[in-house]
Amino acid sequence: MRRHKKKLVALGLVLLAPIFAHVVIDRATRIEPPVTDPVAISVKDEGAVRFAGKGWTKLYGDRGGRGVRVVNLAGTPAEIGAEHTALLREHMTKNEAVLWDGFEHLVPIGVVRTLMFDVGRVRYRNVWRGIPEPRQRELAAQAHTFTPDPYAAHMPTYTRMVFLHALYDIALSFERSPLLGTGPSPASQNQPRGPQLSGCTAFGLGPAATADGHPLFARAFDFEAADIFDRDKAVFVVREEGRIPFASVAWPGLVGVLTGMNAEGVAVAVNGARAREPLTTGMPVVFSLREVLSKAHDTAEAIAILSAQSVMVSHIVFLGDAKGSFAIVERAPGAESFVRNNADPARVAVTNHFEGPLAEDPSNVRVEQTTTTLARRARVDELLRDVGEGTATVERAVEMLRDHACAGGVACKIGDRRSVDALIATHGVVFDLADKALWVSEGPHLSGRFVKIALGPIVAVTDGPPLVATELAIGPDEVFNDARYTEGRARAGGPLLGEEKITGGSDR
Repeated sequence: MRRHKKKLVALGLVLLAPIFAHVVIDRATRIEPPVTDPVAISVKDEGAVRFAGKGWTKLYGDRGGRGVRVVNLAGTPAEIGAEHTALLREHMTKNEAVLWDGFEHLVPIGVVRTLMFDVGRVRYRNVWRGIPEPRQRELAAQAHTFTPDPYAAHMPTYTRMVFLHALYDIALSFERSPLLGTGPSPASQNQPRGPQLSGCTAFGLGPAATADGHPLFARAFDFEAADIFDRDKAVFVVREEGRIPFASVAWPGLVGVLTGMNAEGVAVAVNGARAREPLTTGMPVVFSLREVLSKAHDTAEAIAILSAQSVMVSHIVFLGDAKGSFAIVERAPGAESFVRNNADPARVAVTNHFEGPLAEDPSNVRVEQTTTTLARRARVDELLRDVGEGTATVERAVEMLRDHACAGGVACKIGDRRSVDALIATHGVVFDLADKALWVSEGPHLSGRFVKIALGPIVAVTDGPPLVATELAIGPDEVFNDARYTEGRARAGGPLLGEEKITGGSDR
């Protein structure tokens, strides 16, 4: 022992160094919340409605737990954050459990998981600087109300919530992330190996194309991280003091925007894309889009807001307004925002590839060659060309989102990633930008009903939820009631985290 004392000391130091480094990283990368006065929130349940502060939540169209949950949040940023957690704490806890359990399944070695988190926390230690100050206060109240925190051992509550809201940007900095499709190209086999992803598809129909002259904005969000984000989705109606009220389709815990529309009829959706090298600072995309809905009165103002922001990762933003003015904005780190010219302003489509100055970027070329973006774009263009002048309706838009065919007459089966609806979407939405109404898929995916939620009445009523005529919902996809749904889901593949029961049937 005396002879090997120095070697044993050295070995001990080597073994202890990672533990010491982890402790140092944990302390050094903690993100401190802004100092705010705690918001006292009392919760009460009255029948199917839960109230907290100025907020409330109700499941509309409830059929055995399947419906569309509306969450109304109102007041200051701190009040909104506290109401959010008070109303949805159990849902937030379940959602995060799926993420942690799924991550443990994907990376079963604990030391490796710790190393990945430590590297990520160091790399993104300044991500909070890109979050608007009101959103920091909102997250602080959300975190403060999330007490006791069952996941505090993984990461301090506020630090973790900051990272969760930048997860879109952090994930997109890695190839084959669960936010940009990596399904097969038309030249490859029809199906990817394992739980790969397709990509988001969106389109707009202007007043000249619709039966009532109301512009329609439709979107399928193909985020396949876990089934719970489809099964337990939420429509947030946010009425922040001094800001434009808006609706955001997301899930409990997410206060940012991926798909949304405000009370002025401005709609926004983000589609993943690839170009340039990701940055570790900038405004996370969910807050970038929330800034648009909180401030923009039309598409022109929305473009100006987007153009003034610094972005962390490349992506495409689809915009529309109550006058039927659509725009597709391509954004990437260090590049000026590019707005596409639409050949037919009444029929506009977007998938996951750049068409402007970033079209020749090697990453974008790889997206075109290895994913289904071109195939889906070709198919949605075919669908749009078939829309006659003054004929489009919300029902027709939903039918287009549920399209299972492939472009050019290519034979494909239900669940093929080259179709618009491969039975994988986390949510589907059709916005009537003139009526400020939204039809939201209740699940599973796009196959179940689309429930109508009118934004105006919710914004106008301050003391509780308005009546919603759920009988106006659009019925389920015809494939949902037979074996085609089960076969299609099996063909498409399961989500990245966890498993999904794929049995079809209108009673789900």
